[in-house]
Amino acid sequence: MAPAGQGLYAMGFAGDTFNTAWYARRLLSDDWQVDYATAVGTDAVSDDLMAFMAGEGIGTAHVRRLPDRTVGLYMIQLKDGERSFSYWRGQSAARTLADDAGALAAALAGAEVIYFSGITLAILDDKARARFCEAVAKARAAGSHVAFDTNLRPRLWAGAEAMRAGLMQGAAVADTVLPSFDEEELAFGDASPGDSIARYRAAGASTIVVKNGAGSCTAWSATDGMATIAPPPVDRVVDSTAAGDSFAAGFLAARQGGADLRSAATQAARLAAQVVQKRGALAPQIFTNGGKA
Repeated sequence: MAPAGQGLYAMGFAGDTFNTAWYARRLLSDDWQVDYATAVGTDAVSDDLMAFMAGEGIGTAHVRRLPDRTVGLYMIQLKDGERSFSYWRGQSAARTLADDAGALAAALAGAEVIYFSGITLAILDDKARARFCEAVAKARAAGSHVAFDTNLRPRLWAGAEAMRAGLMQGAAVADTVLPSFDEEELAFGDASPGDSIARYRAAGASTIVVKNGAGSCTAWSATDGMATIAPPPVDRVVDSTAAGDSFAAGFLAARQGGADLRSAATQAARLAAQVVQKRGALAPQIFTNGGKA
């Protein structure tokens, strides 16, 4: 639910990893299949979500339908273009993502790229989180490239220590890690983006991009070394929702297209700069010229 003016809210479908899938679908050529793996209910709003995903070109073959669950609900509030969230996730079907090990393995099998986030991990209990990371690790060993956006939501975790442990559990199975410096500073006390890069390099990542809002992002990869990328200036931030999600889509799509580290991060920052100047997580109006932003 997002502000629609005059105290009213409008219902829409969004969420961090889904936003990334939505932007990736628009950035990648038709040769790519973009699927979303999750669980939803069998109620009317879940039906609407399934129809929306299919209509947007996102595959739903790996979405499980559960009669005793529904979709998660979150309400966005905006102040000076910055968003805050209130969550109702108790009956969220997505919390069962790793309950069916066979379905999860089938969803990941053969994927060129697997993308998940800190929120993916936060909504799972300890055992389910371990099952999820084990499944991702097996897919990675079989050849999938794994990307992880740390995307902190402290209120979704049992505490600060659990959050740090969970994030490192996810990082340990990832090739690409996409943290945000303000969140790394909060969670780990990092003094600089270099601290974040060092930690995720030690965890085994081969590519790390530390986003920094309107400031320059700092990136490192095993093949390209270090790079600093200044994002394009933005006259007015209307809504920062999906800034990081669209950045991830832009970066991963560019890398899959053969772009080097600096070029991929530059393209990602350019996309995010356009997204924050529009209201809402999904901004179809920025896509022109054959679907390119």
